Amino acid sequence: MQWILAGVVILAYAFALRVVSRGVENYGISRAVKTYRIRYLVRTVNLLLSLALLLTLFVVLGVEYEQLALVASSIFAVVGVALFAQWSILSNITASFVIFFAFPYRVGDYVKVVDKDEDISGEIEDIALFHVIIRQGERMITYPNSMILQKSVIKLPRPAPEATEAESP
Repeated sequence: MQWILAGVVILAYAFALRVVSRGVENYGISRAVKTYRIRYLVRTVNLLLSLALLLTLFVVLGVEYEQLALVASSIFAVVGVALFAQWSILSNITASFVIFFAFPYRVGDYVKVVDKDEDISGEIEDIALFHVIIRQGERMITYPNSMILQKSVIKLPRPAPEATEAESP
């Protein structure tokens, strides 16, 4: 009976993997998100679903809770220490998920990040895993994802093209 239930769990996992992956891909395409960002998010979601599958299979196949809890707590302790040491990386990855699903600005938009210390305005060139790249004239500004979610961002009108010397009278 356990093996039949394990087979059902694996089939449900395969179905969930396909549905969630397609859902994320379709959502990303509808928002004109770059392909590599969609692939990154799909891989991350697949990893989380795979971890859920392993946990579910352990329970279905009768692995004792004490053994499972010991292994899981050991893994979480090591991962927790590693992530605490690199908290900014974790916050930028988390912010990347938020930006993927809820950021109102897209590549090509002209924005101004309200920052009292620096004038950060220009065209969004790229939204990467850890940062947003803003082109300000000839300068390329790399702004961390976690910071751009903490600051006010103003969408600016597209600047008028500069007149060339051949066009001027």
